[in-house]
Order: sequence, then C-alpha cells, then structure tokens
Amino acid sequence: MTTPSQTVGPFFGYALPYEAGPEVVPGWRPDAIRVRGRVLDGAGEPVPDALLEIWQADENGRVPRSLGGLVRAGHDFSGFGRCATDSDGGFWFGTVKPGAVGDAAPYIAVLVFARGLLKPVFTRLYFPEDAAAHAHDPLLGAVPDERRATLIAEREGERRYRFDVHLQGERETVFLGF
Repeated sequence: MTTPSQTVGPFFGYALPYEAGPEVVPGWRPDAIRVRGRVLDGAGEPVPDALLEIWQADENGRVPRSLGGLVRAGHDFSGFGRCATDSDGGFWFGTVKPGAVGDAAPYIAVLVFARGLLKPVFTRLYFPEDAAAHAHDPLLGAVPDERRATLIAEREGERRYRFDVHLQGERETVFLGF
C-alpha cells in the first residue's frame, strides 16, 4: 500500500503563537505606528488562516543583528512581528516607521504564509509619504509603474496605515523572488 503524498502540512498550531505577536513595540511609545490590512484571495475573498511575519529596521535604519532571543522587554527592538489573520482575513502590527537602510526607501519586509502556498511569499510595505525616496529605491525602480501601488501602504490617519495583500488577481500584490 502506498501512502498518498502531501504537498502541505501537517501543521502544529502550538508553535505559531509568539509572545507579543504583532506588537513589535509597545503602543504607548510616542513613535509607535499601527499597520492593518487584510489578506485576500484571487476572488477578493478573505483568507482567514494566513500568517504574516514582518522584519524591519528601527527608526534610525539600524537592522537588529544581536544574537539571542526575540524577547520584548519594552525597550529592546527585535524588528520582528507575527500575526495570524482573523476570520475576515484581517491582521495588524504595532511597530515604528523604519528608517532608510542603504539606498532603499524605508520599508517593512512582509512574509505571507497561506493555504495553497508551498512556500511563503515575500513582499515589501513602503510608506506613501516617502515618494521622493521611492524614486531612488532600487527595488521599486525595477517594478513597473502600474504595479508599484501594490507595495505602498495607504495612510489612514496620524501614525496609521493600511496594507492589503492580494494573493492573486488584477490587484495582486508584487511578490519578490529570493
């Protein structure tokens, strides 16, 4: 008897929770921002069982490189966050706006794990107020003009942004190959 192959799984949910999860910095910090959004499939329907991870530089453009755990004590900056989507495909992160690293405009690296994906997909979240820096960003410069908007968050208010991830379809988010 042969065993049927599995392309994905099994998954062990106990390993997914991460202390402080989507809160990269405490919300009480005066420079804290909030990014929210939804993960949507090709038909525009929410993906309620996706997982997003973010990695980013701090507000001065320094990428955390210290060895050790990703424990949050309220004063350390790990640059890492993890959030599972809710039943409406929604997610959120509390963090700081990153500073520029090298020639790149300020961005947050986003990894999306979702059903049907054998590997996570990578994208970036850029900020709308950095349009001048976007013009010189090497990655954005390689993306066709009509697709760049899928990488730029919408400002919803002071220190609040929206970034929807479209896995397929006309509004598909630009995903990066590494």
